[in-house]
Amino acid sequence: MDPRNQLRTPRLLLTAPRVTDIPRIATLANDPDVAKMTLNIPHPYTEMDAVFWLNMAREGRAGGHHYIFAIRDPEAEEFLGGVGITVNELHQRGTLGYWLGQPYWGQGITTEAVAALIAMGFEELKLHRIDATHLVTNPASGRVMEKNGMKKEALLEDYFIRKGRISSVYQYRILRREWAAEK
Repeated sequence: MDPRNQLRTPRLLLTAPRVTDIPRIATLANDPDVAKMTLNIPHPYTEMDAVFWLNMAREGRAGGHHYIFAIRDPEAEEFLGGVGITVNELHQRGTLGYWLGQPYWGQGITTEAVAALIAMGFEELKLHRIDATHLVTNPASGRVMEKNGMKKEALLEDYFIRKGRISSVYQYRILRREWAAEK
């Protein structure tokens, strides 16, 4: 199977999100604490928001520029969260994004899923650089990046406006040569 369609890790299965995931996505993403930790998840989050996310995932995958995966328990294939990489082919660069339902926080799940996407980015997509940002108010997301060998390279002050509030983010990156040296 093409690794851009399904990835396996020791504890996880990463697949394209499915229509049958919509109720579960809406339930997990509708948590105000999940929305507070991300830039792109609205609150309240409805099933229509989940439909929009699934359509975005399908279109991005079909265009070969955005790979969104559902993070799943491999046994029950239950939806736990999402992880994705947006590709800029011109600059051989990818940008990561991820979220996880609150019942699964603190278990290393996101770290493991991000590791799989970084490997796919360098091995399958032939990227030179992968970056990601996190809200300064979400240091746990920075730890996920650091555990995957990413280096903090910038504080982007007053970078996003979300719900009328100006937010700063930290930007992290990993280069192919750094990843290969750690491997």
